[in-house]
Amino acid sequence: MRGTFSSLPVVDDSLAGTRRKPRHGEPLVGRALRAVRRTVSSSAAREVAEASRTAETLQQPVATGRQIAVTSIRGGAGKSTVSALLGRTYAHYRHDPVLLVEADPALGTLPFRLGAPSLRWTVRDLAEMLEPSMSLLDVTGYLVQLPDNAWLLPGSKGEVGAMIDTKAYEKAMVALRRYFGVTVVDCETLPAEVARTALSAAHSRVLVAPATFEGVASTHSVLQWMAGLPRQVVAGTVVVLTEAVPHGGLDIDKAVQKLRATGATVHLLPYDRHLAAGGEINTELLAHATREAVTHIAAEALSLSLRR
Repeated sequence: MRGTFSSLPVVDDSLAGTRRKPRHGEPLVGRALRAVRRTVSSSAAREVAEASRTAETLQQPVATGRQIAVTSIRGGAGKSTVSALLGRTYAHYRHDPVLLVEADPALGTLPFRLGAPSLRWTVRDLAEMLEPSMSLLDVTGYLVQLPDNAWLLPGSKGEVGAMIDTKAYEKAMVALRRYFGVTVVDCETLPAEVARTALSAAHSRVLVAPATFEGVASTHSVLQWMAGLPRQVVAGTVVVLTEAVPHGGLDIDKAVQKLRATGATVHLLPYDRHLAAGGEINTELLAHATREAVTHIAAEALSLSLRR
């Protein structure tokens, strides 16, 4: 059997003190003003009703496990951040087990964002060990446990140049589908081979792009290329524009309108101080607008996956 199976820490102890204390995603003044508006505004009831509808969507039962692939066309777009947020959201709302798979092995950041303490088994390792007779308890013994009945399967243990071959990925994903209600796959950037395989096999896709002119232009080109594929590929894709800085130079409304014209669903993940700082994501420190956006993205991706 390939690989070594000793657990390795995600963060070197010597680096643990380099990160500052995490900040809330929204400044205190903004949180206070929003609280006041909710007190005096009549929209509070509508917000509660909308949140209830979104929660019902996220809690929909599934007959077979749904697999949602997250990718991007370039590094640094926020792909692993979106994957972590989606996984955390499904785990929070759903009662069945949720799996997050890192199919981006080249020093991927998903374990960092999820706060995994250590890593042991990888996608390639598990592909060699899975057997049809295994129970959920057997399988989760090889995974990294996360809060809220969620689990992580890493792509590597931080080795530079680690690879996942397509056959190992396919074998692992087919075998794992029956154990988990929802699986979020953090893919390599396009057009890597495993990313193409994951996108074609997934029940829905999330394409992450920076909310910049270049990011929108490149994403539009990719969506036009996807238009030549079977119709359900674009129709089953959610585009997420991520803001790395507040009040950037992009006209968001016009950009969203242009991308939606391709047939894809488009959402904005607004700038959030907590996410921008990197490191482990603490959902309690996310700005209200971020939490709201993430739940809508997660609900949309799940609904699209159920249409396939």
